[in-house]
Amino acid sequence: MSGHSKWSTIKRAKEAKDAKRSNLFTKLSKNIAVAARGGADPDSNFKLRMAIDKAKAMSMPKDNIDRAVKKGSGTGDEGQIESLLYEAYGPDGAALIIEILTDNKNRTVSNVKHILSKHNGSLGGNGSVLWMFEMKGEVILDKSELTEEEEMKLIEAGAEDILVEDKIRIITNIDDLEKIKNSLQTANFDVESSEMIYLAKDKVGLKDSEKVLNLMDALDDDDDVNNIYTNADI
Repeated sequence: MSGHSKWSTIKRAKEAKDAKRSNLFTKLSKNIAVAARGGADPDSNFKLRMAIDKAKAMSMPKDNIDRAVKKGSGTGDEGQIESLLYEAYGPDGAALIIEILTDNKNRTVSNVKHILSKHNGSLGGNGSVLWMFEMKGEVILDKSELTEEEEMKLIEAGAEDILVEDKIRIITNIDDLEKIKNSLQTANFDVESSEMIYLAKDKVGLKDSEKVLNLMDALDDDDDVNNIYTNADI
């Protein structure tokens, strides 16, 4: 088992607080719309099923979910959402990967550059920090502690790492994400959400981690920023 991640805890607290505001639902809608490009049926489109499960966990209304699916599958009447990946540097050289979902790339890059500059960060070139990360699967359980028996079940299901925070986070091989999620649900674990993430290969200690947390917090407030990952040990 690995320990606590301050940013993950902050992000989930923000999501719970923002659930009553349009900011969170806007992000969830974009996530669903992009996933729905692979098909409007969540039973045959695992990415869509993950996006919908996450939206439901955040109490997003069904009408919003249905509208986002229609938009992404081409049956809605709104503009197309573009999925982008920005690589950046934060304070003390911390590496950042910023996942973007936007209908206006020019607006988004301008906003992201402004936020980075305000917090002593900058955009990097393609490949500048991506090599420091690897794609993994992540399953979040709606519980904060495990018995030894439950921990063994997670390991047997294929968990590569188990992170104990305000919720249990399970790290998996990206190719095994769907299989492991289904296996855990069959074993009666309450799966809150699952998604693909960028996990830092090595964590870097910083002189002042609060500066990176403040930057990530500011980025997360932008409607077009879907996810943020860092190699900073925070």
